[in-house]
Amino acid sequence: MFKDLFHKKKYATIPSKNTKRDIPEGLMNKCPKCGTIQFSKELEKNLKVCPSCGHHFRLSAWERIQLIIDDGKLEEFDARMVSEDPLGFPGYADKLEQQKKNSGLLDGVVTGQGAIGGFPVVIAVMSFDFFSGSMGSVVGEKITRAIETAMERELPLLIFSTSGGARMQESILSLMQMAKTSAALAKFQSAGGLYISVLTDPTMGGVSASFAMLGDYNLAEPAALVGFAGRIVIEQTIRQKLPDNFQTAEFNMQHGQIDKVVHRKDLKQMLTKLLDMHTVREDAVHGG
Repeated sequence: MFKDLFHKKKYATIPSKNTKRDIPEGLMNKCPKCGTIQFSKELEKNLKVCPSCGHHFRLSAWERIQLIIDDGKLEEFDARMVSEDPLGFPGYADKLEQQKKNSGLLDGVVTGQGAIGGFPVVIAVMSFDFFSGSMGSVVGEKITRAIETAMERELPLLIFSTSGGARMQESILSLMQMAKTSAALAKFQSAGGLYISVLTDPTMGGVSASFAMLGDYNLAEPAALVGFAGRIVIEQTIRQKLPDNFQTAEFNMQHGQIDKVVHRKDLKQMLTKLLDMHTVREDAVHGG
């Protein structure tokens, strides 16, 4: 009898190191700055800002639009414009198709008209999800058209930048977009148009050297990396160690390159305030 009791007794077992826990993909997120692990839904409620250290996670173009544009309603421009392979660059066509599938976008920027705090604006929002936000012919063309539309409709222009730089697979055609967007902005601003630039992490290369830094107001999210060449390239060139916060939004603001660093939760309010400041009201026009 005692023998049977011992045989039937069950003991807890320790799972092996190879045992995989059944955790749904995308359920949790780990902060790349402080290492805190949190539920994805809780992170989204906090506007994708780490509650522990304040790190601003990257947003896709449509996530940004939902956050900034009133009710997320956008009259999208040039929605079907897609990149081709003008130079026959090896493997580029296949990579474009893969990028479309991975990001859900046709290229690296979404443009259109919406409202912020009730004020109508033309907006362009870049997305790092598509080819690291690189600027090719389509990105440059869509942004140029958005600038021209803002001028035609006499509306303020808002561009959210994030980019690794010019798209090398399009070579000189990509670099030409720097001059094209800058020329369109010069024309827009000469006509009295208001341009607000918001720099998000990262904004580098040809984008930072063109339209991203030409705003009447240049704002940035906390700790956003903003610069032209990368840190390693610069250190190897000048043979000096750069400050730890080099090229961050805060460093750029200290050196006069950025007007203000704005936390994501305060950004829409800040944009609304700027738009309100530059709006000519009917009662003021008529002396009321």
